[in-house]
Amino acid sequence: MKKQQILIIGTVWVEPNSSAAGSRMLQLIELFLKQDFKVTFASSAQKSDKAKKMSILGVEEVFIELNSSSFDVYVKKLNPTIVVFDRFMMEEQYGWRVAENCPNALRILDTEDLHFLRKVRHQQLKKGEQFTTNALLNSIEAKREIASILRCDLSLIISTYEMDLLKSIFKIDEKIIYYLPFLLDKVDENQIKKWKPFEEREHFIFIGNFFHKPNIDAVITLKKEIWSKIRKQLPDAEIHIYGAYLTQQIQELHNKKEGFIIKGFAENAQEVVKNARVVLAPLRFGAGIKGKLTEAMVCGTPSVTTSIGVEGMTKELYWNGFVEDDFTEFSKMAVILYVEKSTWKMTQSNGIRIVNSTYNKQKIEKPFLDKIIALQQNLEQHRTQNFFGSLLQHQTLQATKYMSKWIESKNK
Repeated sequence: MKKQQILIIGTVWVEPNSSAAGSRMLQLIELFLKQDFKVTFASSAQKSDKAKKMSILGVEEVFIELNSSSFDVYVKKLNPTIVVFDRFMMEEQYGWRVAENCPNALRILDTEDLHFLRKVRHQQLKKGEQFTTNALLNSIEAKREIASILRCDLSLIISTYEMDLLKSIFKIDEKIIYYLPFLLDKVDENQIKKWKPFEEREHFIFIGNFFHKPNIDAVITLKKEIWSKIRKQLPDAEIHIYGAYLTQQIQELHNKKEGFIIKGFAENAQEVVKNARVVLAPLRFGAGIKGKLTEAMVCGTPSVTTSIGVEGMTKELYWNGFVEDDFTEFSKMAVILYVEKSTWKMTQSNGIRIVNSTYNKQKIEKPFLDKIIALQQNLEQHRTQNFFGSLLQHQTLQATKYMSKWIESKNK
């Protein structure tokens, strides 16, 4: 069989220490490399100092331009067998170019999470409205992202909730969507023995990338609605707020006297989570699955979060802590988890169970690779059966193509 050449087109460069999306992308790349696939990562974004040097792993990194036929020349020469679009915006920009220049390449969309779901929830929260699926059906973002899913040969969906949503509300054929959560190592006895015990851990922690609006909202909620109630019960406790790309709004919440400590970017996120006793994540909107919460489980650190936080993450298993949407109750649960060793230990075990049954990469990787091979072997038939995808390929991409060509000639 011909050696697989994979081209990944990224919205941003890979930053596994900054965001869950960065960790997810690195997990995918490592999976491909393990199969001895040749991997190229391309992006038009500016590279920050937090980006991982992918060349160390043997991945070629290439800067590509938006709205430029230079990409056509490049992709034709590379001739990939698989192209992965990292988020739907990249498929909108480059999908038609890939389809024209490499028609036999398998086109995969890694959604990361459903952007339209997060966006609609945020809009409804700001308006004080209840979340409804009608709002999703009326959303322009939903139309764009669903169109992108339909145009691709396969879309990777990270959460069980989002799989159900796409099938039941948007009637997406399950042949073109595939449930692929985070790919994590099994938590074994050796790892558990290395964890710090309850007595040696201290303080609460929040960790998240502040480019991400749900994280900004969660930290403001912690400060306004939750922290004073916890401090009343635990006057010596502190909460440490970690995350890349701190905003001024978040920095201004720092108050040493109140034990609300803004720490900023953590070089080693797992290290700080392993030292904390409890993770707090009062997420009021969002989508996908939450890297901060799987990281807590991998570090043996129980958490208190909301129903948005746990959505699509557990396959009905007991949570690694408590789930509470009322912030007075949230504060009470945080205190219980912080002071009651037996409860803390029990919920820590729940986290081990969730990781080992839901995110164990040893169980997940092979069926996914088998799916890719099966699609490649029957690609023509697969595309013929995806009628709405081929319809959109014909209609939408013509519009995108000519808009892009117009921008390109304008730029000249």
